[in-house]
Amino acid sequence: MATLDKHAPLEGVHCAITLRVRPGRESEFEEVLGRFVQRSLAYPGVEGVHLIRPAPGSTDREYGILRSFASEADSREFYGSEMFQQYKNETLDLVDGEAVIRRLHGLEAFFKGGTQAPPRWKMACVTWLGVYPAVLFWSWLIGGRMALLHPLAATAVMTGCMVVTLAWVVMPFLTRLLRPWLHKA
Repeated sequence: MATLDKHAPLEGVHCAITLRVRPGRESEFEEVLGRFVQRSLAYPGVEGVHLIRPAPGSTDREYGILRSFASEADSREFYGSEMFQQYKNETLDLVDGEAVIRRLHGLEAFFKGGTQAPPRWKMACVTWLGVYPAVLFWSWLIGGRMALLHPLAATAVMTGCMVVTLAWVVMPFLTRLLRPWLHKA
């Protein structure tokens, strides 16, 4: 049975799954996994899946799967489904041990990429490194114009710009740039 982290947010669940494939069984595993991924995307509440393969030419056999669900209930139903049990049975002889399923909480979803999330203090530092210049930039660019709006509307516009900038530009860049430091033991 896979181990499952019990601490999960109420909605928008993201899971990091890691497993090690037996030597020489990688092609067979990828074939079974590919079919399962395609079937799983049609499952109710599944919002996405990303596969992380070992680097080409490496001897590492650890695979990562990042899976997103609409809610905790959808996640529980998926991992308890007949389809998931069938996948586990099909891969039983292809993998060493059990897959580890770990929930990603809040900021951890930005910091995917290692077998474990970085320490929270590192995530906080990188987040601050992203937020501070983004606040300066948007304050400089549109801050003066915000005085014309009602404070609630001005705050909505400013935070909307911040969230979009952080989610699609700044955080992906910083987490890629600082990955060696973030995941250093």
